[in-house]
Amino acid sequence: MDRKRVLITGAAGFLGSHLCDRFIREGCDVIGMDNLVTGDLRNIEHLFRLKEFEFYHHDVSKFIHVPGRIDYILHFASPASPIDYLKIPIQTLKVGALGTHNCLGLAKTKNARILVASTSEVYGDPLVHPQTEEYWGNVNPVGPRGVYDEAKRFMESITMAYHTFHGLETRIVRIFNTYGPKMRLNDGRALPAFIGQALRGEDLTVFGDGSQTRSFCYVDDLVEGIYRLLLSDYAYPVNIGNPIEISLLDFAREIISLTGTDRKIAFKPLPVDDPKQRKPDISKAKSLLGWEPKVDRSTGLRITYEYFKSLPPEDLYRQPKEFNFSR
Repeated sequence: MDRKRVLITGAAGFLGSHLCDRFIREGCDVIGMDNLVTGDLRNIEHLFRLKEFEFYHHDVSKFIHVPGRIDYILHFASPASPIDYLKIPIQTLKVGALGTHNCLGLAKTKNARILVASTSEVYGDPLVHPQTEEYWGNVNPVGPRGVYDEAKRFMESITMAYHTFHGLETRIVRIFNTYGPKMRLNDGRALPAFIGQALRGEDLTVFGDGSQTRSFCYVDDLVEGIYRLLLSDYAYPVNIGNPIEISLLDFAREIISLTGTDRKIAFKPLPVDDPKQRKPDISKAKSLLGWEPKVDRSTGLRITYEYFKSLPPEDLYRQPKEFNFSR
């Protein structure tokens, strides 16, 4: 049987790099593509020696050319942390709109199946709990988070348009909070922020009163769900995440216990439009894909903490990237 050839955009990022590893293990030839604005080549450097892997340094917001056959495209190129997308709002919108358009056009040309990475952020600050795929969301399009939320909502819309109008084979995954090795410290998300602060001997910052909830899924579980969705025959959005909910205050306490720090919790004002509750309804994933999370949070956190402890000391104090875009 012919080996499948897979293009993964955002390949040097947290999720993209794990997907590269998974598809290599599945016996595929993988093309990784990333402009390295938020990605890190260290996440995929172990793959460069493999004949099954090739890398394109390219911005998917510009025309994409890849010679030869492509069987699957997984579009994961996008800033994903608030620190990043608030600093580069226009580029975030462009990769969600122009980048998705370019990937869909490539899929159409290559007759490839495409899976696009949407997010629980399409639900905004939800008025329905837990969130089902049928819920349309409560999003502020002109708020600071709108550049990310609406980019992903447009991504879903144009993907469905290509499916219905062109008959393209499309898949849409709505990803809830995910964690694990290869996350960036200091990227603004709760888990790496808490662990980074603990490792530096700082107080852990909780926004608001910490009553807002999140549901954390270990990365291996998420990748398994994405893989099953890609190979399924379902074209509409599917939530992939862990439905076990925890308040951010309790989560900060878990990180204090895990790391053994003697530091305290410091409270700061809640950011604008920060979701109060976030929990996926995964009934569709269970029934359509036979998928549900397997890794419990204590196990996943232990693995992730060991990864962060193994990083070079300079990573602990590295500030988020400064971007200089004029367009």
